Amino acid sequence: MPDQSVPQARTPESPAPEATSGNGAGLSRRALLGTAGATGLVLGAAGGAVGYAAAPAPATPLSSVGSDRAMFHGKHQPGITEGLQARGHLAAFDLVAGAGRKEATALLRRWSTTAERLMAGEAAPHDDTDVARDAGPSSLTITFGFGHSFFGRTGLEQQRPSALDPLPDFSSDHLDKARSDGDLWVQIGANDALVAFHALRAIQKDAGGAARLRWQMNGFNRTPGATAHPMTARNLMGQLDGTRNPRPADPDFDRRIFVPSSGEPAWMANGSYAVVRRIRMLLDDWEKLSVPAQEAVIGRRKSDGAPLSGGDETTPMDLEKADAKGEYVVPLNAHARITRPDRNGGAAMLRRPFSYHDGFDTDGTPDAGLLFVCWQADPLRGFVPVQRKLDRGDALSQYIRHEASGLFAVPGGAATGEYVGQRLLEG
Repeated sequence: MPDQSVPQARTPESPAPEATSGNGAGLSRRALLGTAGATGLVLGAAGGAVGYAAAPAPATPLSSVGSDRAMFHGKHQPGITEGLQARGHLAAFDLVAGAGRKEATALLRRWSTTAERLMAGEAAPHDDTDVARDAGPSSLTITFGFGHSFFGRTGLEQQRPSALDPLPDFSSDHLDKARSDGDLWVQIGANDALVAFHALRAIQKDAGGAARLRWQMNGFNRTPGATAHPMTARNLMGQLDGTRNPRPADPDFDRRIFVPSSGEPAWMANGSYAVVRRIRMLLDDWEKLSVPAQEAVIGRRKSDGAPLSGGDETTPMDLEKADAKGEYVVPLNAHARITRPDRNGGAAMLRRPFSYHDGFDTDGTPDAGLLFVCWQADPLRGFVPVQRKLDRGDALSQYIRHEASGLFAVPGGAATGEYVGQRLLEG
């Protein structure tokens, strides 16, 4: 679980972009809009299936959080390799009865126009609510994907990728179908809560009479600049979470995370597949464990994320090291041992999750955990083999529960003048 996180466009050694001022009167909205750059590295959080972990995000002064801007147009959609944002919303929509390819095309056009404007820090194109007035872009990203059912609803069954076949059942699943799957998926992230909510509301309003909200979930992460120095984030279990994650600099990064330009189907070129899981952490049970017991479950020290075999956070884990009694110092069922790519046929995924807290049950039990989102070129070679391995003996499994699930095909980025999914809907 805490052995994966996400990379970003800017490395810790790269300086954060400086916001410009307008007419010497401080930061103007127009000046903020001209400031580009993504904040921080994306940090993973605890969850079921895991890939590599990530490097820490550069600390960003809170006064500059609003000026950071991600770009809507590009080779890939935003919200995949950018830094993990402080606030997130995940939502799924179903096309209404009678709506088909024509209505879906018009909807994706509207959504793309809205996303481009909001990510630039501008007002929504129609009936803006002013919720984000006075704020900069705040690293807002909006990402769109298609569920398995979308293709039947639009008469595009022949274009449905085989990689979008339903995920297998897992023993840790306690899935609520009402909060799973969907025709269309939207991921929203920003470093300001009002900016993120503003985007969510605009996207929902744009759906109009074409689509109805199926489910929606809210998440959060540490705000850039909240720590005195760059460091890996902690999840709701208190573990450092994000020590190993594929990085764009890795020679095989694109091959593992994105569909190649020559891939099939052609409309998925430079796209990726997102597995979305709502994973509840059984925190009352977890917090009854001693720190050494928690560390044995994970396979890493709670204080600094170092492997139990020694070293610091980034030291390679020695799986063969034994103690004086001849027992492995990293237990055989430790989460970090089981999720290693070299123990799963090289399976890797880019995790970009959000934590969540949805209040308390009637008995006071917290409804909290992880909105797990992972990216891969093929879920059958990324998420599925790792989750199957976890299903067979992960020590962490008794402290988490998978309560919702979805798999979505996320096409490549829209070129200037295009809308997301155009190559599918008009191809």
